[in-house]
This record gives sequence, structure tokens and C-alpha cells, in this order.
Amino acid sequence: MPTIAVIDYDMGNLHSACKGLDNAGATTIVTDSAKEIEQADAVVLPGVGAFDPAMQHLRSRDLVQPIKDAIDSGKPFLGICLGLQILFESSEEGKESGLGIVPGIVKKIQPEPEITIPHMGWNQLDFAQLDCSLWQKLGEKPWVYFVHSYYVEPTDSTIRAATITHGTQTITAAIARDNLMAVQFHPEKSSTAGLQLLSNFVERVNQQQLMKV
Repeated sequence: MPTIAVIDYDMGNLHSACKGLDNAGATTIVTDSAKEIEQADAVVLPGVGAFDPAMQHLRSRDLVQPIKDAIDSGKPFLGICLGLQILFESSEEGKESGLGIVPGIVKKIQPEPEITIPHMGWNQLDFAQLDCSLWQKLGEKPWVYFVHSYYVEPTDSTIRAATITHGTQTITAAIARDNLMAVQFHPEKSSTAGLQLLSNFVERVNQQQLMKV
């Protein structure tokens, strides 16, 4: 049974994400300990709220380098919602620099007559990376749940794993690069599809553990 470190930096309720991972067969540890993050088999970086406070909290807890080290180590890493956005270099939402792990910026969804901001509710994924391990058994164009006013714009478009259409705008819904995966939506709020995604992540961790044996 793999151990997954869920990073706690005071930016959101972690219970739902942990429950989904636990149900998929993982052992979760909610932690802000660099040592526990290093020792875990995988890492999840969730988050709800604004970009600047998130980065301030990460820096005040000395979590920036442990996050970068975890990704560099090759262990599976999953960012969720704000945990996706802070992987980038900067955001139009604030002035703080992001983690800079993924080149690109976080942009504001543009107002349109027929859409609401924040984008809150269900939308259908369009897969850009069909072989991404997160999408196994989800079926075509699954519905997932969003709550956000900003979205990521990666410099390298090939790391987009999925997009959505909101009004006339095409918005990055997920990225994937090697062991690093991150989604804008909330798997823990996305019913069957979300639980399957979390299960897929745990299965990815299991497979990686078997390869080490």
C-alpha cells in the first residue's frame, strides 16, 4: 500500500482528497514536513484560494525546495486546482513569483456575455494526451467539476493533457509531463470520474513501486 504525502499549507480542506486516495488503496499523510514528503511514495499538492497567499504560505513553511525535490526525484506528483497554478512562474492574480517548475503564466478567464466568472460547475474534458495515465477508464469527454477564475497557459503546449471549452475560450484543464501531473478541476468533487482519476493516480504509484522491486 503506497504512502502519499498530501501537502498542508493552509490553503483548503484536504479531507475530501485524502478520502478519495484512501478509498483507492493508498495511505495518506497530511503534512508540511520536508522529511515526510521526501519519504513518501508520491505527493499531492491540493489548494483552494488565491495565488499570493499560497506562495507566501509555502515559503513560510520552507516547502518550496521539498516540492521541487519531490518532482525531481521522479516520484508521481499530482497538483489539484491552486496546486496546478502555483507550479507556474507567475499569475495575473497577484505579484508573488510561483514555483517556476512549469514555464508559463496563470491568466484570468476573460468575461463573455454567456459565461460566468468564476467558472463554477461541470464541464467536459477534451483529452490532449490520450496516453496520460490519469485518463484510464474515464471514457470519452468525462464531466468534471471546476471552481476557478484563472487558468494556466504553459509555454510548451505539448504538456497540456486536457482542455475544456468555456464560452469561446479554450482553457487548459490539466497538464502532464513525465511524473508531474496536475489538474485545474477538483477530482474529489467530480463524482465517478474524479474517483477514477484518483484511483488511476494510486495505480500509477503502485506500478512505480513494483518497478523498484
